[in-house]
Amino acid sequence: MTDTEPARGSTASDEHTTPRTKMASSTRSTLLGAMFLMATSAIGPGFITQTTTFTVQLGVAFAFAIGVSILVDIALQLNVWRVIGVSGRRAQELGNLVLPGLGWAMAALLLVGGLVFNVGNVAGAGLGTDAALGLDPRIGGALSAAIAIAVFLSKRAGVAIDRIVVVLGLIMIALTSFIAVRSGPPVGEALRNVVLPEQVSFLAITTLIGGTIGGYIVYAGAHRLLDSGVSGPDNVGTITRGAVTGILLTGVMRIILFLAILGVVSSGADLDPDSQAASAFQAAAGEVGLRVFGVVLWAAAITSVIGASYTTVTFVTTQRTSERRRTVLVCAFIVLTTFVYVVVGAAPATLLVFAGAFNGLLLPFGIGVLLWVGTRRTDLLHGYSYPSWLLGIGWVAWLLTVYLAVNSVRPAIDLFA
Repeated sequence: MTDTEPARGSTASDEHTTPRTKMASSTRSTLLGAMFLMATSAIGPGFITQTTTFTVQLGVAFAFAIGVSILVDIALQLNVWRVIGVSGRRAQELGNLVLPGLGWAMAALLLVGGLVFNVGNVAGAGLGTDAALGLDPRIGGALSAAIAIAVFLSKRAGVAIDRIVVVLGLIMIALTSFIAVRSGPPVGEALRNVVLPEQVSFLAITTLIGGTIGGYIVYAGAHRLLDSGVSGPDNVGTITRGAVTGILLTGVMRIILFLAILGVVSSGADLDPDSQAASAFQAAAGEVGLRVFGVVLWAAAITSVIGASYTTVTFVTTQRTSERRRTVLVCAFIVLTTFVYVVVGAAPATLLVFAGAFNGLLLPFGIGVLLWVGTRRTDLLHGYSYPSWLLGIGWVAWLLTVYLAVNSVRPAIDLFA
């Protein structure tokens, strides 16, 4: 029996609806994978560190920063995903159509930042295996990198990527929720501070925005949808759902982690300044809490390795590049960043500062290009009428990314002044 032949006993209605059902199921699976790829790319070792640090500093007032950052992230990601998805072209391809060479400049910035930050992702995976299993971090990092490479080398790599990021994303949310319940946070006070903050930290807001959609992260899910064949004006609804839900998933994890740490901080527990997140999980649930932290950190790190590697390579290749060549480049990227971590032992601080500067520059640079396409190059959108209200919100949010860029460059200048 071939795929086009009806099964015995099937009706004419079944024959006609089955292909549609399969197509709808495939689209849902692809969308779910793209949403979680974006979300888990954002939820890396830096995400955990940032959330913990600001919770300790601001307490319940951090809830306001989380709420504002989620709104700004949605505004920017909606524009990025819609322009890329409707045009059917990757971000750097659109950049080159706006101005020859502009897209490759975007790719160069992303490649530098992606290479260095992926060293940090591998390091985070190593630290996760250490906390969970007591394994040497370098060995754990190398083994985690091998797992990521195996995912990309699998026969159905696209399906494998979609499934692993969904499963590990749900595991992170479930385990962190367990710690949040155990720590007993003051939820009522946190909710009140969402609208009536005791303190407003603009630094916290801008840091969260950069950590959620900075660098390669905002493009990860959109490029994944393109590679899965979901593009064009007819798929605007699907693209919009993916963009918003991806940010909300990241926000859910941020909120749960915030509550987990907040409960411990509110109880007056003293956290280890060198490992605040780990000690908070341990304070909430003892030895089990420490092991849970290890699993969460490892899951966050390895999914970020997958997301960073995949997205970085999409910026230095085209849609005409063969699948074999893309796979080779992704694996080489992971091997290189793992080699740097294993040999050096940690991500060099100087390189991290400059990676932050490059990613900070890419945020307004790349988003500005895509907003320009939506505003002035509607010829690239296949007749789609771009909503003016969405562009307006996007440009306002873009101004915040300019502030982020200035603040990401300053540390690099001060370092060598």
